[in-house]
Amino acid sequence: MKIAIQGLGRMGMQIARKLAESGEHTVIAHNRSHEPIDEAATYGAVKAYEKADVIREFGGDQVIIWIMLPDTIVDEQVDEWLTLIPQGSILIDGGNSNFTMTQKLSEKVTAAGMHLIDVGVSGGVWGYQNGFCMMAGGGAEGTFGIVEPAMKTLALPEGAYHHFGESGSGHCVKMTHNAIEYGMMQALAEGYHFLKEGPYKNLDLAAAGEVWQHHSVITSWLNELCRDSLRESPELEGIDGYVAENGEARYTLEAAKELGIAMPVVQASLDVRIASQQGEVSFATKLLAAMRNKFGGHALNGEGAEPGVREQIAHEKSGNEQE
Repeated sequence: MKIAIQGLGRMGMQIARKLAESGEHTVIAHNRSHEPIDEAATYGAVKAYEKADVIREFGGDQVIIWIMLPDTIVDEQVDEWLTLIPQGSILIDGGNSNFTMTQKLSEKVTAAGMHLIDVGVSGGVWGYQNGFCMMAGGGAEGTFGIVEPAMKTLALPEGAYHHFGESGSGHCVKMTHNAIEYGMMQALAEGYHFLKEGPYKNLDLAAAGEVWQHHSVITSWLNELCRDSLRESPELEGIDGYVAENGEARYTLEAAKELGIAMPVVQASLDVRIASQQGEVSFATKLLAAMRNKFGGHALNGEGAEPGVREQIAHEKSGNEQE
């Protein structure tokens, strides 16, 4: 199939590369800056520096555009695409968008005669090698089947995908996945922190992680990442303990509050991350940052965070306190 990928960051580039190198798909690579487009071309993708170039590369084929961008700019990008693409085109929002916003966006796209499919993507920087985990929703009947060949390729060799139904359902499942991830990471970080500063000094934390990783109840990829981080640096040197967050736990908590569903573990884990951004750091928050770096390639320190992250989180923290 022919598909365009817009947004060639950590995840978008891997998606473009995996599809292009499969030999089963024609990938059109589009990005705001040109260097990632040139890199994607080395994997076999077709260059498209402007949106008009993307449309031209489709020729008379159905236009399918997979958008891998921050949720804050997805709407404006979709608005731009709607002025350019022909009716019947398919847009895929593969970012971490709030499912309620996805529902509204789908209404707009549908009214314009297009289709919107939401796909939450997990797998981090290892998705290219291991296969991506994809949670999809939306699209008129039969629309998902059109893009499913790309999903099959991206899931190889050990990933998975599922279409959950109506618009926003894919993002809702991914949002919940990330909220659970927050709680699991926090519990592991606190446990290792206790061993680090608890009653027995100089315990080999990496050894504890290694033992736990052999079919204990907490055997997991996240524990494996903890073990690896502690093997590399038992004191987690060079990590300041600043832990960013991508918004999905907040979205989950907002939806849970409206439904009267208690999520104290997720709330506590989010509070720890927000506090770390205000300077309340510890061995536990250092390990959280190390885990995020291992699975997602995220910055190890606050100064490496995405532009505006510190200011955005401080503003949101203030707003949460007022509520």
